[in-house]
Amino acid sequence: MQNDLIDSPKSVRKEDSLDKHKLSVYLSTHLENFNVHDELQIQQFPGGASNLTYLLKWNNKQAILRTSPHGANIKSAHDMGREFKVLNKLEKSFQYSPRTLLYCDDNEIIGRPFYLMEKVTGIIPRKSFPMPVNPELAKTLCKELIDVHVALHDIDIVKAGLSDLGKGQGYIQRQISGWNKRYKNALVADSLPATELMQWLEDNQPDDTETCLIHNDYKFDNVVISAEEPHKIIAVLDWEMTTIGSPLMDLGCSLAYWIEKNDPPQMQAIRMMPTQLDGMMTRQQIIEYYAKRRNIDIDDFNFFYVFGLFRLAVIVQQIYKRFALGQTTNPAFKQFGEIAKILINKAESVRN
Repeated sequence: MQNDLIDSPKSVRKEDSLDKHKLSVYLSTHLENFNVHDELQIQQFPGGASNLTYLLKWNNKQAILRTSPHGANIKSAHDMGREFKVLNKLEKSFQYSPRTLLYCDDNEIIGRPFYLMEKVTGIIPRKSFPMPVNPELAKTLCKELIDVHVALHDIDIVKAGLSDLGKGQGYIQRQISGWNKRYKNALVADSLPATELMQWLEDNQPDDTETCLIHNDYKFDNVVISAEEPHKIIAVLDWEMTTIGSPLMDLGCSLAYWIEKNDPPQMQAIRMMPTQLDGMMTRQQIIEYYAKRRNIDIDDFNFFYVFGLFRLAVIVQQIYKRFALGQTTNPAFKQFGEIAKILINKAESVRN
């Protein structure tokens, strides 16, 4: 498999630069096999729109550094200590979680908390796969993606030591209330008010019937696929929003990203992953396969999909507000205001 199939880091954006000297000194006293005289190289992965991900290299060794962006003040979405805890606890319970190396809560090093984890080398699907994917492989990857999601939902949270990660029951009500409030707080002058949509979510929420460990951002570009066996997932990334909650809400959030081949042009325009390829399952097929794998009945998934679309719109809107206020100059965020509108309109059309 070609090296260019592997997700590659780039030069660090100026606004995301780290203090290399302070970081080197810190690592020399806290990370095994790192010497203060080692030449530290830092690169940044361009993917992702929330927390920042860097590749650290020294003496033929490497690690991943994760931290929050400058100007971010949404603590629940950028809690490095919490994300580190989740990964640390999952090492013995979930074969797809990367191994953690260290956590630092000293703001003097790079300006905010961060953690290091092992580098998992493989393929991360972005808007397209970096290799040919025929319909058979596309379907296999869909099933693999869902199978790993099911395995995540089946984790014994007590045995894993994660039962205190969230409140569990009442999750759906808390989510609707919380995301409605976040959207209102993220509005700018030209945003859609989404008043009727938020009220619909309040009025139509189902009761919690099950809670488990949920990822809250599970999708193709948050998994690593083996370069040698491109039908297998070898790691799950970006655990920043993991909690104890509703597995169907988790699946709904995943499907908000799932753009089918026959979806309308405005949805195709915001597609972030290669879910439109021939052989890819439809959203309905994913729901049915998930239900079969977990031996549960899913009579009506509409609420969960609408919530997933709205929640994604809120995340996008929050990022766009940071861009609008000049807290980030990342050009990738310039169109996020329009993307939020497309998602709100899609959610409105689905609920009707």
